[in-house]
Amino acid sequence: MNPEEIARLMAAHSVSPDVQVTQTRYRLELARTWQIPDGARVLEIGCGQGDMTAVLADLVGPHGRVVGTDVAPPAYGAPVTVGDSARHLLDGPLGDRIEMRYETDALTDDVGTGYDLVVLAHCSWYFASADQLGRTLAKARELGARLCFAEWDPEPQRADQVPHLLAVLAQDRMGETDGNVRAPLTRATLLAALGSAGWQVEQIGDVDTSALQDADWEISIALKEAPDGLAKELLRQTARESGNVPLPAYALTAC
Repeated sequence: MNPEEIARLMAAHSVSPDVQVTQTRYRLELARTWQIPDGARVLEIGCGQGDMTAVLADLVGPHGRVVGTDVAPPAYGAPVTVGDSARHLLDGPLGDRIEMRYETDALTDDVGTGYDLVVLAHCSWYFASADQLGRTLAKARELGARLCFAEWDPEPQRADQVPHLLAVLAQDRMGETDGNVRAPLTRATLLAALGSAGWQVEQIGDVDTSALQDADWEISIALKEAPDGLAKELLRQTARESGNVPLPAYALTAC
């Protein structure tokens, strides 16, 4: 399927079709860098609304399987909850290749074993701590043969990405929260965590994030919910009303 066809399978497409197509197109590019094989059995940790899940399910084909897990309850998320999004996706033509389990922690719950691939796509900053992420990466080493990973890089490559970084830093001061940013890591720290977990990186590269809307979303959250401080004050002074440029991101595979 092309990005537009996959995007139409998502419940959020009816709310913001252009946004959904952009997000789906980005995840399809991620999956292409990972070279997802036909017929693969995939465990996705941190599946959320299923944006990556849908792309993976399309690429593994009718003989493949994608099991998505997320610690969030089905009622989490907006403007469409993760539960409603999952039901909509499962009712579509890719549904028979997909299983989605919410309130499920791959670190402690039985999610199966023997996967060809374990995928973590832009979910590592949601973990409660860097230690929890590290232990999950080590657990993933037991669950699958190969890791496919993608995350934001908190080192801006250009000045107009700084507001997104400030939003991340402001949210990082929020303490106990179920928000998007709980334990942001640098690329170097993440690579060290992979090594400690027993993974050997095969390839790593930058991915184009320029079309994504995530910077605007994170800035809005930070301005509304983050505690006052230098990061938030600078964010007020530098952020645009809309059209803020996202941070860079990177994608890798490991075995």
